[in-house]
Amino acid sequence: MLPNANDRRPPVRFGVAPRTDVSLVLPNANDRRLRRAADGIRWLLVPMGIIDTVYRVTERSVGPVAGLLIRLWLAKVFFVSGILKIFDLSVAPYLSNVAYPVPWVEPLSPTYLGAAIQMLIPVLLALGLATRWAALYMLILVLVVQFNYLALDINLYSAVLFGWFVICGAGPLSLDHLLARGLGDTALPFATALTRLASAVTRYLKPYYQLVLRLWLGLALLVVSLGAVIPIRLVKLLPGKSLAHFTPTPTLTLVCALLIAFGFVARPAVLVLIMTVVGMHITGSDGPADVYFVMTLALVGLYGPGRLSFDKWILDVLPQISGGQVFPLEGAPRVVIVGAGFGGLACAAKLAKIAVHVTLIDRHNYHLFQPLLYQVATASLSPADIAATVRGLFCDHLNVQVLLGQVTGIDTVQQGVLIGKRRIPYDYLVIATGASHSYFGRDEWEPYAPGLKTIDDAVEIRRRILSAFERAEAAEGPTERQGLLTFVIVGGGPTGVELAGDIAELVRYGMEKEFHHFDPASAQVVLVQSAPRLLPTFPETLSEKAKRSLERLGVEVMLKSKVDHIDQEGVLINGKRLASHTVLWAAGVVASPAARWLNASADRSGRVKVEADLSVTGLPNVFVIGDTALANAWKGKPVPGLAPAAKQGGAYVARVIRRKLQGQPAQPPFAYRHMGSLATIGRKAAVASFNGVNMSGAPAWWLWGVIHVALLVGLRNRISVMFNWFWAYLTFKRGTRLITGDERPLEAGINPTVRT
Repeated sequence: MLPNANDRRPPVRFGVAPRTDVSLVLPNANDRRLRRAADGIRWLLVPMGIIDTVYRVTERSVGPVAGLLIRLWLAKVFFVSGILKIFDLSVAPYLSNVAYPVPWVEPLSPTYLGAAIQMLIPVLLALGLATRWAALYMLILVLVVQFNYLALDINLYSAVLFGWFVICGAGPLSLDHLLARGLGDTALPFATALTRLASAVTRYLKPYYQLVLRLWLGLALLVVSLGAVIPIRLVKLLPGKSLAHFTPTPTLTLVCALLIAFGFVARPAVLVLIMTVVGMHITGSDGPADVYFVMTLALVGLYGPGRLSFDKWILDVLPQISGGQVFPLEGAPRVVIVGAGFGGLACAAKLAKIAVHVTLIDRHNYHLFQPLLYQVATASLSPADIAATVRGLFCDHLNVQVLLGQVTGIDTVQQGVLIGKRRIPYDYLVIATGASHSYFGRDEWEPYAPGLKTIDDAVEIRRRILSAFERAEAAEGPTERQGLLTFVIVGGGPTGVELAGDIAELVRYGMEKEFHHFDPASAQVVLVQSAPRLLPTFPETLSEKAKRSLERLGVEVMLKSKVDHIDQEGVLINGKRLASHTVLWAAGVVASPAARWLNASADRSGRVKVEADLSVTGLPNVFVIGDTALANAWKGKPVPGLAPAAKQGGAYVARVIRRKLQGQPAQPPFAYRHMGSLATIGRKAAVASFNGVNMSGAPAWWLWGVIHVALLVGLRNRISVMFNWFWAYLTFKRGTRLITGDERPLEAGINPTVRT
């Protein structure tokens, strides 16, 4: 049921004030005028939007690193200068009389005091501690030298860079940033006031400093391009000699000068100048202060021209360039997405840019990167490393509402999603609720063999693994200890293979010398697979390589083996009892109850059978994607339950909904594009298959790591995961070996690590 002209529903209110620098919801009076203006340049919006996204990603990722490098460079230069002043005694008398003249003090004392301060301040600058005050001291020192002793272009550039740190602070990669929140809410004298002062200085003065910086650079380049002589009064204020090598390119320099000064496409102009400087260095015609000139240009290139610029004015007039909204929210079609996994997020991200209300519902407030969940279970990563809050991902999109809740049903007649007694109406519904582990009708095994689908599952498995070692230390006999040190993984797919490899490395390399009554390396890791080979979806050669890699780690691989029974004593495999207090399930999955909610046909795994456009039969405005859907869209075969498949399905459904709303022809049938398969085995081996190209060993492991880090949501998560991996790789230590969770025993009291 689509909205019509007689629809009198009240508009959805989000309770969030619009951020004019990110999103803009237009009043109705201006809709037609600005829509006509947007239609006239529609062909430009896509490339300009991509460029703007690149700008923002570069500022958030490269900007902090560039700020750190600039601080380190300046600190190095002035630290070395301080050392030379202290240890070069031949210049001490000159410094005491000229550089630090204090007539009432013994001559050498102020020399050494000033040089010592000049050594301490760069250390603070490099660490990013009290950065603003350190930069302010260095700024005053540089200006004194420039106007009273020796005028150099390097001094001017240094002053500009120090001024930037005085106004803007050190950035994310600094101790100031790390301590700011705590210092701002402490009882330390003046701490709160100084923190607020720093924030106010950045908020109110940064735009004006960016304007002054652009005008200063533009004027200096303009003088060079016109071949003009700098007036005497401005000789010490403008860099002239360092830019003389731009004289052979007056037109280029003039254009860049004007673009930077007015803040119009300033970032491309800066990039052109930087590339020109690089080219001059290659040809040998470099200038004396090019490094400082490039660092100054980088401030404009990375952080933009600021609010007082033509670029910002254009974004205010055409906010859709930066993903802003230029449509009224009243009466917009309502799209409800159930599930904030890969598919749900991909669909919501696409729909956030068109004129619809999007309601994203999930039972958790975070998006989980499931491919790395097994590393949480084996104490390699923290849960926070592989999760990001859903609300934070869409805080800049006013037409996206995020709701925390457990869906209990769907009313397809009245078109509403039920969350308990609450009803969320929809015009279009997208179900992306994923899947859970399946025990093939033996659900009584679940308390003894947990699966791995959620953070709670991963934390519970981690608790069982680590508790097994703790209990083995206190075991009274070898039989009990052997049962505690036997880990059984059921299922030889990617999850089972990765779990087995990581547990094998944990027991052999992660805990040596920590237990006194047994050797952790004596633990037995058993991988049980009912199929004739591991990784059935991979080429057979890679399956064999994965098996050999696991066996080199000490894993016992049991193929063509059937699990007959699991209880708190262990597992029955092919009729033989194997004592184990830690059994993990990675053998099968079952879809969410979406088919029951929709009263739709499903396969044995509970996946909803969908049409070619991923809609449900008889419900053209209801779509099912990801692990919940059964779509024969992979060259006639069912689409696999992989993250790329879910993302492709989410983006496809968003395009279908957009075409329907805009009255365009129907979208072609969904076709899954398989990008490849990856699985890792331990710390230096993996297998990968990409459209017939197979890889294994260390190259596949590196490729696996790069791809998984790139797919993580959020820069913080990427940095944290890379650091933890690097630390574990060099030291063999796991940083999150914490035993947490429910420790209540079963009634028999035999296995206190089993959750009830």
